[in-house]
Amino acid sequence: MAVFGRPRPVGNTFELYAWIFMRLSGLALLFLALGHLFIMHLLGDETGFGVDRVTYEFVLGRWTGDLGLFWRLWDGSLLYLAMLHGLNGLRTVIDDYVHTPTLHGFFTFLLLAFAMAFLGIGTITILLFSPPT
Repeated sequence: MAVFGRPRPVGNTFELYAWIFMRLSGLALLFLALGHLFIMHLLGDETGFGVDRVTYEFVLGRWTGDLGLFWRLWDGSLLYLAMLHGLNGLRTVIDDYVHTPTLHGFFTFLLLAFAMAFLGIGTITILLFSPPT
């Protein structure tokens, strides 16, 4: 039987927790992302169907309506899980293919800077969003 990918890490290590996170976050993302696609692009409402209806006003209505907290939690969960899942995958690629210590450190630093910048922007947007007055 052929074995693909990395084997499950052993011991109580960061790599084991990262390995488990990838499996659990992938499963959660399956539901969050498919739900997002269905709700945002396939499910119709008074504004119609498809991607044309997703505008600033559409998001404003979702985030400030009766279910605003739910939608912010949904979008925040999608943001964080997708970003951390992808960044953990990129970290694994860097570990597997970048063997020069200086380059490894440089790419890891870029990855962390990217993560902090985009997660910070997303967090600020979700938490501090308020409708224009």
